Amino acid sequence: MKQLTLLLLFIGLFNCAQAQLKSENYIQRYGHLSNAMHQLKKQKTLHVAFLGGSITHMQGWRDMVCNYIKETYPEAEITCLDAGIPSLGSLPHAFRFQRDVLEKGPVDLLFIESAVNDKANGTPSQTQRRALEGIIRHAQQANPRLDMVLMAFVDPEKMEDYRDGKVPQEVKNHDDLAKHYNIPLINLAKEVTDRIDAGEFTWEEDFKDLHPSPFGQQLYFHTIKTLLEEEAKTVSDQLVKKPLPQPLDPENYTTGNYLSVSQAKKLLGFTLTQNWQPSDSASTREGFVHVPVLESSTPGSSFVLDFKGPVIGMAITSGPDAGVVEYTIDGKAYPPIDLYTQWSHMLHLPWYKLLADNLESGQHRLEVKLAPASAANRSSALRVVYFLVNARQ
Repeated sequence: MKQLTLLLLFIGLFNCAQAQLKSENYIQRYGHLSNAMHQLKKQKTLHVAFLGGSITHMQGWRDMVCNYIKETYPEAEITCLDAGIPSLGSLPHAFRFQRDVLEKGPVDLLFIESAVNDKANGTPSQTQRRALEGIIRHAQQANPRLDMVLMAFVDPEKMEDYRDGKVPQEVKNHDDLAKHYNIPLINLAKEVTDRIDAGEFTWEEDFKDLHPSPFGQQLYFHTIKTLLEEEAKTVSDQLVKKPLPQPLDPENYTTGNYLSVSQAKKLLGFTLTQNWQPSDSASTREGFVHVPVLESSTPGSSFVLDFKGPVIGMAITSGPDAGVVEYTIDGKAYPPIDLYTQWSHMLHLPWYKLLADNLESGQHRLEVKLAPASAANRSSALRVVYFLVNARQ
């Protein structure tokens, strides 16, 4: 009954403003979903993947989209993959895409969102662009007939930008790449801002949070459905292989992938725990607990990793005892990195840190050492779940 009441509220508020604001106005149809529609209508099958953070992982718009496709095309075999992991944005997505999406089976239609966590995590704009472009190119190389949809969700900072007459940097990055690769873009950050400013609803009472209320989830779904309904009006006679344009940034993370922590050597004070779980009360994220972890909490502990390619990074769990690491690459010292985050006091957060992404191609050596505990008397722990590389190892 509560869900029905929310749905009726949404419909009522939405219909009142139909003459002024249309969901279609927030869809940039730089490309189309003709291959996905061909799959649905001609081949009677579609494999959909949803790549994102907590807004994708939580119950809401993703389930609505999947159910809508199944109900609209009951004769087709539909599979939907939830590849959302809370807290993760474009940088993690680029390096986990192979394992968390492509290795789970074929993909015909891919939804991608990262704009909220890219802002929250402070991901540099250049890194966002390299990561998003890497995902797009990686996906299209895996399946040249794949259709994609980029989405920019809303948060209070993006609303402030729009009200100040600025396009949020995360949204601009999505838009630039969508335009270059002929991919539809749904700008839900702008739509929510405009509808609130038009008096349709409020953030505090209706939308609630960047993790949308059921009302907000319904709004997200409605706009995505608007995209799908229009795309369904035309169907190609055959699947079309899409050309891959020249990259906007040649240093993008097209071959982003994980490298096993078992590849580390010369372990001094570090141990490889095959089934890691925390000994404290801090919570964890699925996929980052009960997995192999290279760990130490002893200052001065060190290890060496030989790797190939221009990029090296670490996917770690940053918990209450996260420390500071010092490192060199090919003997060159880099500034130390503090692994503790604003969320670490309560969560062993999946945290992705690039150590370098502008190296020469070829072989390199990374040497990592745990620094002493900080002045705040924190412990000095490092727990590596994956190494991040951008080359075929």
